[in-house]
Amino acid sequence: MNVISQNGISAPAQRKFGDFTVDCLSRSDLVAHCLEDIANPQSPAKTIMDVNGHGLSLARTDRTYREMVQQADIIHADGGFLVTLSRWFKGPEIPERSATTDMLHDFAKRFEETGHSFYLLGATEEVNADCAAELARLYPRLRIAGRRNGYFGAEDEAGIIAEINAAKPDVIWVGLGKPREQEIALRWRDKLDCSWIVTCGGCFNYVTGEYARAPEWMQRNNIEWVHRLVTNPRKLFWRYAVTTPHALGIALTERG
Repeated sequence: MNVISQNGISAPAQRKFGDFTVDCLSRSDLVAHCLEDIANPQSPAKTIMDVNGHGLSLARTDRTYREMVQQADIIHADGGFLVTLSRWFKGPEIPERSATTDMLHDFAKRFEETGHSFYLLGATEEVNADCAAELARLYPRLRIAGRRNGYFGAEDEAGIIAEINAAKPDVIWVGLGKPREQEIALRWRDKLDCSWIVTCGGCFNYVTGEYARAPEWMQRNNIEWVHRLVTNPRKLFWRYAVTTPHALGIALTERG
């Protein structure tokens, strides 16, 4: 993994869990790093990826996914249990969970003040359009440079990249699901004229309300996954039944 260190912002402390080295960054730290990179443009764009239980487990069965995430410039803790474990065991603490569903709003609030812009790539056309509309309602001064649904093939990629570059966004949010979003972020980063590419899974669905967030007390206690399981058992039961104990075992026994 490439560690950032530039322009007065020091490289973050890190914790290792399984195959990934996680940056000990708060959500406000992530916003600050992004604004610093926007102010000091460089190429290629930085790729920002998350680690949660699903990803920690998937890395053991999908070598390509594992190697893609390891190439990210920043790996942040979307999984709350990693934050808890970093506090239980000796070493640097991860300040807080940085769920992309929260980060999107953190960035939107700050970008309203700075004039920087988003591009939304992913989800269905309806969800993508509704997400853009809801962000415009919540943050009327936020610049949404463009958007595109996630249903495209290899033959469409050159046109989409050209469209994004013409829009000149500062941050591209890529919500295509694991592992496709990681593959697209890495393969396109040399071609995109932006500062950050952030993989964000089903984040757009949470903005629109199609997916419901857990109550605050569940979020604070890092058990939001239980809420997701209960509200969408058909889709998530087997994923959590298999990946949750697997990921916890990895994080407990392979940490640093």
